[in-house]
Amino acid sequence: MEETQTKQPGSPQEDPLYAISYENARLEEENKNLKRTVQFYQAELEKFRTPPFIVSEVISITDEQKAIVKLPNQSNFLVEISNTMKEDLKVGDTVVNEQKSLVVTDKINLSKNFPVENYVIVSHDLKVSWKDIGGLSREVEKVKEVLEMPLKDPKTFEEMGITPPKGVLLYGPPGTGKTMIAKALAKETNATFIELVGSELVQKFIGEGAKLVKELFQMAREKGPTIIFIDEVDAIAARRVENGTSGEREVQRTFMQLLGEIDGFDALSNVKIIAATNRIDILDEAIIRPGRLERHIEVKPPEVEGRLEILKIHTKSMKLKKHVDLQEIAQKADHFSGAELKALTTEAGYLAIKNKKSEISQEHLLEAIEIVKEKEDVYEPLTHSYN
Repeated sequence: MEETQTKQPGSPQEDPLYAISYENARLEEENKNLKRTVQFYQAELEKFRTPPFIVSEVISITDEQKAIVKLPNQSNFLVEISNTMKEDLKVGDTVVNEQKSLVVTDKINLSKNFPVENYVIVSHDLKVSWKDIGGLSREVEKVKEVLEMPLKDPKTFEEMGITPPKGVLLYGPPGTGKTMIAKALAKETNATFIELVGSELVQKFIGEGAKLVKELFQMAREKGPTIIFIDEVDAIAARRVENGTSGEREVQRTFMQLLGEIDGFDALSNVKIIAATNRIDILDEAIIRPGRLERHIEVKPPEVEGRLEILKIHTKSMKLKKHVDLQEIAQKADHFSGAELKALTTEAGYLAIKNKKSEISQEHLLEAIEIVKEKEDVYEPLTHSYN
């Protein structure tokens, strides 16, 4: 017997009007979705048809309510200001200009992030202070006089009519504490610390060196007070040659930009430069003359008392046996730099752990001296090439 399909009352199968109404509602919803899709693509298409605007900086506003703007190519133009912008516009604002007439149409807020931040080390909360630097009391005192005092109390220098140096050059063998001095100065003056390695600037950013130097100093002014630390400055500031390769010409362009930036800021501003090198003999006279990096501070390997002071700093949080004689270690670690003394204490700690000891003994420290000496012998040709 054939089964008959039962129809529910009010279902589309039974009520044709219901079916038509249901279909109409579905088609209307689909039509709305299609309209939204068309509007979206029309708006996107309009974006492609809209000509680009030019971004510029307002450098002056005239009495006639016109603006002098500086374009990215460094050209200056006197332009009209749209009526909606005349009340709000100020010198220093970043604005957009209509492409043909350059009329100022709007103001934009740019991020304070600088592209150069991707290529340098920027630190705001350093842990190194003057008390963490041992064996360099003479050098530290000079840096305090030349850079720390003007940063902390520029008004006194201004009242005295004294122009302090814009920066200093630290020179000496590797590992003697030049970087630590720069970091400690930034810490003690609550300054932003910007570190740039000269050799990396030359090797990695061919064609971009001068631009990066310009952005570096712009960022330093924005983030002031700032300590700019240029390590291995000899890589970009060596004596110039007349007929060099294209690479050497690029280094010279970067160097000339650096000189221009140093000349361009006030000695009593909140930006100071510390450059470091272990090849002062090859530096161009232009960077170390008065008005630039005129103060030169030699950072030598520490004498025995200085080595003892450094050892005390590096072992203050280490577990030493009661009768450890750091004076003997300081005497036997002759000619060790600060970096090598730190490596010595680390090696002694490794030896104690390796021998399953809970404390570091005199024997561990003495053995560590020989380990560090052996490592230095391996790198001896490289080290001597800098001296």
